[in-house]
Formats: sequence, C-alpha cells, structure tokens
Amino acid sequence: MRLLYVMTATMVATLVSTTALASKELAQKSACLACHAADKKLVGPAYHDVVKKYAGQKDAEAILAKSIKAGGSGKWGPVPMPAQTALSDADATALAVWILAGAK
Repeated sequence: MRLLYVMTATMVATLVSTTALASKELAQKSACLACHAADKKLVGPAYHDVVKKYAGQKDAEAILAKSIKAGGSGKWGPVPMPAQTALSDADATALAVWILAGAK
C-alpha cells in the first residue's frame, strides 16, 4: 500500500512539474515573456498582478484564455496586447492556468 502511495505521489509530482515546464516553455515560445514577468511589470502587467485581478472569479481561466487569444487594451493601461490568434484554445488555456498558478 505504501508503495502505491509513493508511486502515485511521484506520478502526480512529475505531471505537475511537466505541465508547469511546458507552460513556461509555451510562454517563451509565444513571446509572452518579452512583455510579462512573474513578479514585475514590464510592458504588460506582472503575472502576480494578473493573479490578484482574477482572484475569486470562478471562470478566471476561461476569461484569461480568451483575453490571451483576443488581445486588447485598456485593462492594464494604454499599451495594447496583441492578439495571439495562432495560439490554439488548448495552449491559451494552458497559459492561463500557468499564469493563475503563479507562473512558476
């Protein structure tokens, strides 16, 4: 029984770290990190500020994924965020989940 617990915990940890790594790589590949950082404002808002803005919203992942794909302006200041139309819905959702989890 203990072996089963250890194996399950190991698989979950591997899955979580792989997803986080994949999302960071996706953010780099998609040029998100040219304008955003986890802990400080660059051109766009810091990811931790995005987390604060969407805290407590049950549909935060969907709203953020839609915003990533559509781009926009006015939410965070005068600089527009370009639309990421080449990004699949699944990748936009993966980025939203990663950002809302602290972009680590």
